[in-house]
Amino acid sequence: MKEKEEERLKKLKEIENDLHIKGFKNICGIDEAGRGPLAGPVVIAGVIMPENSMIEGVNDSKKVSEKKREMLYDKILEEAISYSVSIIGQDVIDDINILNATKMGLTKVVEEQKIKPDLIIVDALNHIDTKGIPYDSIIKGDAKCYSIAAASIIAKVTRDRIMRQWDEIYPQYGFSKHKGYGTKMHIEAIKEYGLCPIHRKSFTKHFV
Repeated sequence: MKEKEEERLKKLKEIENDLHIKGFKNICGIDEAGRGPLAGPVVIAGVIMPENSMIEGVNDSKKVSEKKREMLYDKILEEAISYSVSIIGQDVIDDINILNATKMGLTKVVEEQKIKPDLIIVDALNHIDTKGIPYDSIIKGDAKCYSIAAASIIAKVTRDRIMRQWDEIYPQYGFSKHKGYGTKMHIEAIKEYGLCPIHRKSFTKHFV
């Protein structure tokens, strides 16, 4: 089992290893959580991992259980050479749309790295402001690149924690269960209780 996991991680690191061979040292993987939900922020995270990092279990956050993500979150932050997180709230999302809000968060994440990256690798985003740092946009990057996968876990855990806090304030919506996504339970709660301050108006106009 351990050998199988080692092989999976080696495959997950192939793109980054090739980039290291080409001379890129500090490669910053960036990913986001929360582009699709009806409520709450979009969270963008960026991490620069050591070249030899091989944390068991790192994968696209959607393929990792909530309990395991929490454990991996701590391990990733312990190992990271540099990391930053940007939280863009629902008001900004409504104002400039989710794509532009995500791009804004990405630029902030780049600016706030304590070590300047040589290269940004990002999951399927283009026309982004990386402050002059070259970037590669990789389709399904969170499933193909180790540092993007690590960033996806940081973003997801950060956002889930935020949504659990909101659940304590607005328990009638069930935010701790669905994290703001448009589940049947969530849509029924919106129809019954109306919108609360963290709902994205541009995403929920069909339900009220």
